[in-house]
Amino acid sequence: MTDNTKTHVILLSCGSFNPITKGHIHMFEKAREYLHKTGKFIVIGGIISPVHDSYGKPGLVPSRHRLTMCQLAVQSSDWIRVDPWECYQDTWQTTCSVLEHHRDLMKRVTGCILSNVNTPSTTPVIGQPQNETQTAIYQNHNTMNNKPTAIKLWGKMSESMGKICCVRSYLIHVLFVYWVSNFCLPIYCPELRILLLCGSDLLESFCIPGLWKDSDMEVIVGDFGIVVVPRDGVDTERIMNHSSVLRKNKDNITVVKDDANHPMSIVSSTKSRLALQHGDGHVVDYLNQTVIDYILQSQLYINASG
Repeated sequence: MTDNTKTHVILLSCGSFNPITKGHIHMFEKAREYLHKTGKFIVIGGIISPVHDSYGKPGLVPSRHRLTMCQLAVQSSDWIRVDPWECYQDTWQTTCSVLEHHRDLMKRVTGCILSNVNTPSTTPVIGQPQNETQTAIYQNHNTMNNKPTAIKLWGKMSESMGKICCVRSYLIHVLFVYWVSNFCLPIYCPELRILLLCGSDLLESFCIPGLWKDSDMEVIVGDFGIVVVPRDGVDTERIMNHSSVLRKNKDNITVVKDDANHPMSIVSSTKSRLALQHGDGHVVDYLNQTVIDYILQSQLYINASG
């Protein structure tokens, strides 16, 4: 398959990121590597979307800290960025709503065909282009060959974004469009998909009665699709067979097979918080040093519960 006929993919990961760990970044890297090996996909970007403060999880530190830690964790990446939209809403957003938001915004600014385009979304889209002129300006930027510069600009400017109020929505849109405009999109892009990236623990949660709305699961798995990075010893096939929604949409679920068998336990934010609270030197196995430095400077998690 040529690059123009492959499905171009953006990986979206939702979660607390409380704090973000080396494992979270590892999931992105392994997913991209595996999807490229299939010969069917080209991963052009990754998005980390931390959950809203009102999620109510015990020990969840304010989003301004979680956003900063995420930005520090990906500051050297030229394809993964942190998106503050979910944190900046009035209240907690479902995973389905976050996916729909990014789908709607991506479709508007790229003009590519995205998954689930026939289903109207009720989620607000911050800073959408309001006329064709803005969209055309964006599309002309696709010829630019300065992706690393754009990524660095996003990283530097987004660090101070939390301090901006009245123009925050506009800046989010401008930076988002500038970042997307440097994706490696071909002149003819037949399909662009946003796939939910998750661990097998989220896949297991789909099987818990009443935890997810059936309609949301249908949209997430059926319309968008998910990429699952298994944790050690988890039988993803058994999990998928346990849920009628997962069984029905098996073709939309990609399970990352990793021959190297890297320990996905380093994804655990819980273990990293416990290590911090106990002064365990093994915290360096879980967290990037820049994240550790920020945590210590801000005195996070030291006396936190959960």
